[in-house]
Amino acid sequence: MENVKQKCFSIGEAARKCGVTAKQLRYWQDRKFISEPQLVVCGKRSYRKYGEDDLEIYKRIASYLNDGFTLPAAAKKAAADIEENGGEQHA
Repeated sequence: MENVKQKCFSIGEAARKCGVTAKQLRYWQDRKFISEPQLVVCGKRSYRKYGEDDLEIYKRIASYLNDGFTLPAAAKKAAADIEENGGEQHA
């Protein structure tokens, strides 16, 4: 079994890489359009950490939103793409 370690990103880094804002990512999470990220606790604070797989679906959602889809439709289509294509890039 291959143990591949993914790079982790903060919410700000993830947002920049996906072309959205941190506020948008939080909104999508609050509305359950995307899954909750891993939380890293440091003292009394906790920080969201995102993996490369998370970023792929966020990029797809952002792309579909730019194409005119609603958020629910974009999230559903992006999830279906990932499941169907195993992570191949959206055109």
